[in-house]
This record gives sequence, structure tokens and C-alpha cells, in this order.
Amino acid sequence: MKRADLPATARAGRAFFAVVAAQFFSALADNALLIATIGLLQERHASDWMTPALRLSFYLSYVLLAAFAGPVADAWPKGRVMFATNLLKLCGCLLLLAQVHPLAAYGLVGLGAAAYSPAKYGILTELLPATALVRANAWIEVSTVASILLGVMLGSALLDARLPLLQPSDSRAGSAAAWIALLYLLGAVCTAAIGRTAPGNPAALRRPRALIDGFRRDTGRLWRDHAAQISLAVTSLFWAVSAVLQFIILAWAAQALHLSLAQAALLQGAVAIGMVAGAVAAGRWIHIERALDVLPQGLAIGIAVLLMTLVTQVWIASALLVAIGVLSGLFLVPMNALLQHRGQRLMHSGQSIGVQNFSENLASILLLAVYGALLHYAVPLVPIILGFGMFVCAAMLSIMLLRRANQGAATAAEPGAAPVGNDPL
Repeated sequence: MKRADLPATARAGRAFFAVVAAQFFSALADNALLIATIGLLQERHASDWMTPALRLSFYLSYVLLAAFAGPVADAWPKGRVMFATNLLKLCGCLLLLAQVHPLAAYGLVGLGAAAYSPAKYGILTELLPATALVRANAWIEVSTVASILLGVMLGSALLDARLPLLQPSDSRAGSAAAWIALLYLLGAVCTAAIGRTAPGNPAALRRPRALIDGFRRDTGRLWRDHAAQISLAVTSLFWAVSAVLQFIILAWAAQALHLSLAQAALLQGAVAIGMVAGAVAAGRWIHIERALDVLPQGLAIGIAVLLMTLVTQVWIASALLVAIGVLSGLFLVPMNALLQHRGQRLMHSGQSIGVQNFSENLASILLLAVYGALLHYAVPLVPIILGFGMFVCAAMLSIMLLRRANQGAATAAEPGAAPVGNDPL
């Protein structure tokens, strides 16, 4: 049977699973490459500040390209954009082999990741109906979390001198980057299997100077929409919290649980395992019409963070972190699906995801800066954790109050309207 003769749903299903596979291999390479690049910095005896600077370069790429990444994803078929950005990441690996400074090479990978994200999420709304978006996001989140776990393990293994490895470079970390480049190539092959989809907005790049003004308008439009406003606030808070929590877990495991760095890194996997379970559950049981009903779980995450200060045993710590992961998966997947759906209603999908990336990564940079300042002034870890947990609780309570205010405004404007908790999609 020719491809053209396949039912549209069958073609969309095949394309969707090609997207999932491409996301897995690309994210696997991203996480493994971070470990390999840190290894390169250590081999060159670089200053300590350069290691967190690698992570910040990723976030900065998303923020600086926010006005342009979405229109790029809309101007061309999103599968083609995903293919090209995987090749851009591949070039970053090759620059590491060419002895280019790791910050510059990894920055190029960050540029590829920033352009990749709107296409990855935006193509879901083109392939699938709104009723399937929560389940589709669950697949994406599961593949992403799995790639984080396996990517860290792979990067560490490739740097282990005890592992026999064909070395195309004099540097062990450089050789690791060469092998990781093959994963980007595999990700590009998967994107080629997605097939051609129609551009969401072929004219998106026709007036480059107007993109920044358009991005400002799109940002205002999303933040004024009741459902999109809440989901944007939630996802921005979540990813900012996640960016800081990974560092807090490492410090907490060393001080409270007396674990080594390697053991603490494995403890972080408890959160990822819980997220996989939570994402699967969200995809199965939470419908997009009820997406806003998961808001109390964000409050529960803040309470769980506060409980970290009472834990002194590893098995209790593992159980608590798994619980945080489950809550996070149940919390994040419906919010992503709702934001994608509202974004598609209000504008082109790539534009809305560009706004989402800007908001989330700017929030991550700001919260990381606060955490770094607290460390600079030698604030003890327990007050940091308590303050962090109380911040999450206060932020979620504010978002829940905002939802209630939106419900009241909708009811006052249209007495017979459905409440925001059951937002008409």
C-alpha cells in the first residue's frame, strides 16, 4: 500500500511515534553531551563557574531566540525544522572535537535546542486532535525523562576510562562527544520519517523586523487568556523550580544523608522515575477539559519540599522524591496540553510555544540567580529549602486564587457560562 493510500489517522500515528523517537534520541544526546562537556572542562582545568555556565547557556538560548524560534517552526514544515536543528546540535559536537571552547560549542547545541522545541511541541497539534494532546504530551514527557536518566548514565560511562572505547580523539571527553554525535544523527533520521506537514504560517518570516513586535503581542495575548495565563504561570514555575531543585537535592543528599556525589546523582533518578509514572497516569486518566483541576498538586509539591528538611534516611528520601516526581508528572502534562491547545486557538502553535519557552527559561534563569546569590552569601541549606518550599506553596496558592478570580469574572460576564475549571476548549 502506498503512503498516500494510508488513512490519515494511520499516517498521523506513524508520524507521532517518529516524533517521540526523535525526541528520545535528541534529548538522550543533550544530557549525555552535558556530562561529556563538563568532562572537557575538567580536563582543561577550567574555572568552577564554567560548569553551571553550560546550563545557563541553554536557558539563554531559549530566551534570546524566543521571538524567532516560533516563527521558524511555523514558516517551514515542523519535521524539516526538527531535522535541521538535530544537524545543528551535531555541529556542536563536531566543534568540541575541533578543540573549540566548550562554552561556545555547547552554546551552539543550545541554539539548536531552542529552535527544536517549538517544532517538537507544535507538530503535536497538527498531527492529533485536542482530545489526544494530554496522552501525546505524556509520551513526550516519558521519553524526555527516560532520556535524562539514560543520558546521564551514558555520558558518565563514556567518560569512564575502564570502559573499552574506540577513541577518535586524544581526549576521552572528546571521544565521548564523537559517539554522542551519532545519537544526534539518529535523531535526525527519525525526524526524516515524520513526513511532510503543511507549514503553519508560511509568511511568518516574511518581515523579520516585525517578529519582536509580534512576539510581544503574542506574549500579551497568551497572558491575557484565562486558561493560557494559568498554564503559563504553572509551567514557568515548574521548570524554574526543577532547575533549582536538582542542585538542592545534590547538596541535601550530601549534608543530610551523607551520600557521595555519585550516590546523590542516582537519588535524583527517583524524581525522574516518579515523573514517568505521573506522566503515564496523566495521559490515561486526565482529560484536557479537566486540566486545571490538577493545580492543588502543585501545592502538594511545595509541601513535599518542606518535608525534605525532616528526612535523615535514604529510603524515606527516595520515597519522598518519587512522590515529588509523580506529582510533577500529573501536574505538568495536563498544563502543557492545555497551553498548546489554547495557543493553537489564539495564534499559530510555534508562536505560542516560543512564548512558553521564553517564560519558562526566563523564570529558570531568575530562580537560579537567586539560588546562586544565597550560596554566595553562605546561607545554610535548611533555610534555603524551607524558603524554597514556602515560595512554591505561596506561588501555587496565588495561581489557585487567580483561577478563582477568573471563574468569578467569567460568571459575572456570562451568568450561564461554564466555570474556568471546566473551560470550554
